Amino acid sequence: MVFDMLDDRSKQVLCAVVQSYINSPEPVGSRFVTKKYPLGCSPATIRNIMADLEEFGFLSQPHTSAGRVPTDRGYRFFVDTLLNTEKTHEGDEISKEFVRQFTRKLEGIKNDLNVMFSEATNTLSVMSSYVGVLIPPQPEKITFKKIDLIRYKGSNVVVILLTDEGIIKNRVMRVDPLVTQEDLSRIADYLNSEFSGLILDDIRGMLVKRMKDEKVLWDKLISKAIKVCEQALSFSEDEIFVSGLYDVMDLPDFSNIARIKELSRAIKDKHTILKLLDEFSDAEGVQVVIGDENPVEDLRNLSIVTAPYKEGNRPMGVIALIGPTRMDYLKAISMVGAVAKCVSRTFRD
Repeated sequence: MVFDMLDDRSKQVLCAVVQSYINSPEPVGSRFVTKKYPLGCSPATIRNIMADLEEFGFLSQPHTSAGRVPTDRGYRFFVDTLLNTEKTHEGDEISKEFVRQFTRKLEGIKNDLNVMFSEATNTLSVMSSYVGVLIPPQPEKITFKKIDLIRYKGSNVVVILLTDEGIIKNRVMRVDPLVTQEDLSRIADYLNSEFSGLILDDIRGMLVKRMKDEKVLWDKLISKAIKVCEQALSFSEDEIFVSGLYDVMDLPDFSNIARIKELSRAIKDKHTILKLLDEFSDAEGVQVVIGDENPVEDLRNLSIVTAPYKEGNRPMGVIALIGPTRMDYLKAISMVGAVAKCVSRTFRD
């Protein structure tokens, strides 16, 4: 790897340039590095090292007379260094009190997942000034426990779905006006006895099969139950919780209107974000995707820090921060990891 070509001093200079640029979005010169960091080198030596780093693709020079700025490769080296140093683990230690307090806060609102997930993303965005994103558990990860069907008005029925993970989903749907509350109660009893303990995605597959099974359809009540269940389980799968989209625009990195449009398009395309972040649901710990590493074109000027939240050892969803490549990675990594830990604890208890 190109990283292996760098000696210790070059690595120190590279990290110094990246950290300086994160602190202030101005090209970093050799004199500034010499004064700011005790590297024991003259400005001329630092300048030569920076020129070598530019040749290797870790730094770039916006103008001939300007200092250097990190490239995506430079940020990648910096992040990989962070993820493998004690400094990051010290950040985790600092967050222990935050984890205790925030977990306690989430415990008080965990019965309403919409509120809890909104609180998690809002906290992330407020504390980081980046965009907080949370992907809720998808059907293939949710276990059916119980369903209640309550007639509401006319042919409307309130569906209350409870999962083994403690997730409660509510929706109103329309059914045949001839279906009585007694029918609905019998349908709910049938569904609860037949499907409790199964994954929602598996249940949907079974429903499709049973709808085609003439031996089942002779029972009109079961036929209605299958149709009602098929409707009841068709909750939106492209739900996504986002916070801080407008606040992030105050960052100097988003002074360019084109950059703002890219971010807005990427966030609005929920299906793309879901697909991208879902790839990290089975990952261990915090993951960082930088600039051109993003498969989504509108995110290639941005970085994403992600971590899965779990029920025990079972992945449930993903929490993320989206921000500029000039992101405070140490803070973002620590925060995403801490919030994911808090959310995981609410599923565990």
